[in-house]
Amino acid sequence: QLQLVESGGGSVQPGGSLRLSCAASGFTSDYYAIGWFRQAPGKEREGVSCISIRGGSTNYADSVKGRFTISRDNAKNTVYLQMNSLKPEDTAVYYCALERYRSRWLGPLAPNAYDYWGQGTQVTVSS
Repeated sequence: QLQLVESGGGSVQPGGSLRLSCAASGFTSDYYAIGWFRQAPGKEREGVSCISIRGGSTNYADSVKGRFTISRDNAKNTVYLQMNSLKPEDTAVYYCALERYRSRWLGPLAPNAYDYWGQGTQVTVSS
């Protein structure tokens, strides 16, 4: 049974850093990408970043470019999201998700393109 488990969330002051991890297990087939999404209270879920598992190509939301870095360790089936210069508006529940096949019709950060989701980890940025 496929599982995606996020870890690394927490509380941090503005300007601080956190590193999120997403460990995938139980998936016996190849898959295309892992993405990070976030959802703040009262807002829709939005794509933050994604990385293709084979080629390592990445995408970032404009709001996090230059501050967040996504990376992967295929040997560990783990994807990381390094978040620097955190802002209060980054506060949200962060989810990782797995995209089995690259959709021809949906963008790389479209939540509907992803097939499996983790339970989420809370990130709070506050002074």
